[in-house]
Amino acid sequence: MTDGPLIVQSDKTLLLEVDHELAAECRHSIAPFAELERAPEHIHTYRLTPLGLWNARAAGHDAESVVDVLLRYSRYAVPHALLVDVADTMGRYGRLQLQMDPAHGLVLHAFDRAVLEEVLRAKKVQPLVGARIDEDTVVVHPSERGHLKQVLLKLGWPAEDLAGYVDGEAHPIALQEDGWEVRPYQKEAVEGFVHGGSGVVVLPCGAGKTIVGAAAMAAVGATTLILVTNTVSARQWRSELLKRTSLTEDEIGEYSGTTKDIRPVTIATYQVMTTRRKGMYQHLELFDSRDWGLIVYDEVHLLPAPIFRFTADIQSRRRLGLTATLVREDGLEGDVFSLIGPKRYDAPWKDIEAQGYIAPADCVEVRVTLDERERLVYATAEPDERYRMAASTDRKYRVVEKLIEHHPEEHILVIGQYLDQLHEMSARLKAPLITGEVPVKERERLFEAFRTGEERVLVVSKVANFSVDLPDAGVAIQISGSFGSRQEEAQRLGRVLRPKADGRTARFYAVVARDTVDADFAAHRQRFLAEQGYAYRIVDADDILYGNADPSSGAGE
Repeated sequence: MTDGPLIVQSDKTLLLEVDHELAAECRHSIAPFAELERAPEHIHTYRLTPLGLWNARAAGHDAESVVDVLLRYSRYAVPHALLVDVADTMGRYGRLQLQMDPAHGLVLHAFDRAVLEEVLRAKKVQPLVGARIDEDTVVVHPSERGHLKQVLLKLGWPAEDLAGYVDGEAHPIALQEDGWEVRPYQKEAVEGFVHGGSGVVVLPCGAGKTIVGAAAMAAVGATTLILVTNTVSARQWRSELLKRTSLTEDEIGEYSGTTKDIRPVTIATYQVMTTRRKGMYQHLELFDSRDWGLIVYDEVHLLPAPIFRFTADIQSRRRLGLTATLVREDGLEGDVFSLIGPKRYDAPWKDIEAQGYIAPADCVEVRVTLDERERLVYATAEPDERYRMAASTDRKYRVVEKLIEHHPEEHILVIGQYLDQLHEMSARLKAPLITGEVPVKERERLFEAFRTGEERVLVVSKVANFSVDLPDAGVAIQISGSFGSRQEEAQRLGRVLRPKADGRTARFYAVVARDTVDADFAAHRQRFLAEQGYAYRIVDADDILYGNADPSSGAGE
């Protein structure tokens, strides 16, 4: 027995003692293969899952290194059965390989004949494969490459895809490092992607995922289709590519609700790609409109289901997914693994912060108490109405006003979920409001006014969660969120993480109604940030309102 910070249990949970002197080092070591489940104050609970171990395996971590981490940090003897299970689970990845055979084309080759026999007996596999070439190899219909990977993953035998990719239409793209340079971790991310051919790069917001995309485009040197969350994101990608690469305006097209311009590099929105008319996805033909050499999926954790379905059909194209978190609230992480590719690079947020590339962050949960009338209404409300009521309590308005007063020099984002709440907040603060109803040109004007300091406070809906470059935002105040969405919490913190010229700390406040589902959902949302090493301090709203506490320092509850 050693005095380690970790307790490894036979049910595949890992308990991490947060206050232990080795806790940060241990968290960093288990992050590549373990997923955080619960993050209360003193003990964080992680879980080992097959998908987490397979992602680690694909990213270059072997079973021996995972076992070594568990043994090194565990306080007690690690259950032998768990160590065997880790080795067996990671050993499942790659026993089946998709390869390109000179005589037969796409084939599924087994390094374990019994595994091949097992999967070929599965009813969902049989329509996807053709003739048996020999005892270890079977022909695969080229159009079923993605579907077969999905099915094999669900059967517990994830195939390693080594079948290669078509080069696509060549189109030279060069980086222009004039006054800037690709950061070391960005280079490592691109190298991991190029070596694997397809897959996902996980980097915190503000760490330059667009630069990784541009560098990958330069490495591939081919026509590229970039899929983004919205038109504002599309314009920002275009601006960055014009600034950072040799691409000219004539070489970059936009494919959105208003513009359908296909060029060697085309930026399309998920929304237009998933628009249906008479039951048909009329714009999915964009995938076939050119001989694309690379497809980039920005914010891959938000990829809509129809895009997954079409991605299954284009497995011969190189695919790069970019995201701050692989967490998907719909549970489709397995489809990202199968169809976009496994995780090729993952940089812990605290590592990037330590290098000075993103700002240090202070996360504070401000707890308000409902008054007696609100508590009675809440207690008798229908379950599906309770969150809205708690999240929209009037008490939050005064807290936000006080927090803004406390940061008189900062650029501040007030972020929420409910439009009526946001309209009220905008009116009280006399600050502009940006929602999905605001035209793109007006959004861009307001974002620019925010950057230049003409507007110091913006009230924004979830449209600002994704790919919005707000480098001067130093404080974010969240007044309501998408229930327990961990991915949203990561995106919202990311809005203030871009490094500050004077090195100051970013502030992220979550204003939450105590003793309600608002607090329950907040605890769930915070799991992802806890996994990255960010601790939430808890402060009582009354202490802020009556000057008993400094929200940017001091002790919490």
